[in-house]
Parts: sequence; C-alpha cells; structure tokens
Amino acid sequence: MPRGPRLDAPGVLHHVMVRGLDRQVIFKDETDRADFVARLAALAGAGAVVAYAWALLPNHAHLLIRTGARPLARTMRSLLTGHAGAFNRRHKRTGHLFQNRYKSIVVEEEAYFLELVRYLHLNPVRAGVVRDLAALARYPWSGHAALLGRVPRPWQATREVLAEFARDPRRARATYRAFVAAGLPQGRRSELQGGGLVRSLGGWAAVRTLRRGREAYGGDERVLGSAEFVERIRQEAGLQHKVPDPHLSLSTLAGRVCRATGIAPTGLAGGGRRPAVVQAREGIAYLWVEVLGRSGRALGSVLGVHPQAVYKAAQRGATDARRWERLLGERR
Repeated sequence: MPRGPRLDAPGVLHHVMVRGLDRQVIFKDETDRADFVARLAALAGAGAVVAYAWALLPNHAHLLIRTGARPLARTMRSLLTGHAGAFNRRHKRTGHLFQNRYKSIVVEEEAYFLELVRYLHLNPVRAGVVRDLAALARYPWSGHAALLGRVPRPWQATREVLAEFARDPRRARATYRAFVAAGLPQGRRSELQGGGLVRSLGGWAAVRTLRRGREAYGGDERVLGSAEFVERIRQEAGLQHKVPDPHLSLSTLAGRVCRATGIAPTGLAGGGRRPAVVQAREGIAYLWVEVLGRSGRALGSVLGVHPQAVYKAAQRGATDARRWERLLGERR
C-alpha cells in the first residue's frame, strides 16, 4: 500500500513510532537509552517539540509530541540520525539502525490526548519490560515516572498533562495513576495506532477499494480522529487531489524527475556525480521509497547502486519533499 506524504504543521500533535530495522534492538543498554533521551530533551528544550509522553522499548520507541516551528521531519532526522551514529560508534557496527520510515500519526487532541498518554506509558508493561505498575512507576525510560514525580524531567510537559486531571499536583498525580491502572486490562488497542473514519487520501472510495483487498484499513493511517477531524486535516493539508498513483511505473517516475532536473534518463545509471544527476537520483529515491513505498533494492538495480545508497538518497531527497511530491500530480 503506498504511503502518503507526512502531515505536519506548527502546533500539530503527533503519535510517533520508530522501530529497529528488521526488528533489531535499538537500545542495548542504559547508555543507549540515556543518549536517546538526552537528544529528545535537547530538542524539547530548544522548542522543536513539546513532549507529553514517551516510552523506550528494546527495539522501538513511542513519542507523543507537538511540533514547534521546526518541521517534524527535520526534528526526527536530527533525533534518529544522531542516535544511530552514536549507537554504531559505541557498538562498532555500520549500516542503518532504524526502519526506513518512522510512523507519524496526526492526533485529534480532545478525543485521544489522554488515551495516548496512558497507552504509550503502559507499553513497557504490555511488552514485559517491567512486571507491573509498581515497577513501571520506577522505570526511568518512559514519561510515566516523571508524571508521578519519581524522575525529574524538566523538559517533559508534565504540568500540562497533570492539569488535565486536577489543579492540585498531588491530587492530579493520584488521579493520573488510577487512570493508567484502569487502562491496563484493555491490552493492545489497534485503534490507537492511527485511522479515522475516512481516509484523507481518497475518501470512501479508497476505503471500499482497500476492503476488497488484503488490507482492511479503517481510516487514513496518518490520522487518528473523527470523520470531521480527518476531513479538516485533509483540507488544511491541501491533499484532496494529490493521490499517488499506485500503478505509477519507475520509468514514468524517472522521466518526470529527469524533466524537472533537466537531465536525460540515460544519465541516471552509473557513478555520475554531476549535481543535477545526484539531485535527480535523490528525487526518484524519495518518491519511490518514501512516498510510494516501493523496494529500494529494485531501484538500486536500475540505478546500478547498492540498496543502502538508495535509502540514503531517499533521506536526502526528503529535504526537498514538496518539490518532488508535486511531480506525482503530473499527467504525462
């Protein structure tokens, strides 16, 4: 299923999930976890994000954050690239650490804010990382302990979360603790992984098409909220007419990018390093891998480069995402 462009704007609330490549561990020890948290703290301290809830597990992490003036993609690139580099140096490894594309879901605040705070913070219990709620209260690698006042996290927006429960901090913490305990029997909740009642790319026609296929999405996987909320996000993002063609061929895509960069498609293969050629490869890689969700290995064989080079080019191409995504709307 092709993935649409990320939805983002200043002040938007996101549930972000990052996973290790091939489910590999991304936090081997306390130093790894401390490194990730320090980077998140620095971003929050700089105003790039407001962090309400977070949880680190061995091979993935969850964040509930609000974007500031800096785009989410730039913030996540800083966080993940920095952590991956430090992790590789410490453990003497090379290559990618994280799954190629992290998942970010725009959240309807009124309905889901507190539900997600609870859901994220219960992840270590559900995953068996800690035994019970008493151990969770002492677990330093989620935002739960900070909300209970057990671990100081001055960068975490604990005051804003606790204010949803009571004005008095002591009473707020007690109410929050009871709220989290009440959520434990609910187990894993797939509806909190994203999806409103209408897909913001394609509306009900897309829903009907997907339900006939092997994937039964209940809504846009980039949005968690009511039908009205999803529709508003769609309109604000201006994506009504930017549905990527799931049957778009690589040759057609490459032709569009080459026209936009002023090069001939025959110049893409091999080791040419002319700026226009490099730029074209990055644009094609970004659209093929990040937006359309196609195989980097397949593209690598066409370009004559290693799949890892394709993924790196896709990441560089994301810095000019708007330019490349406009090409998906062309009719030629």
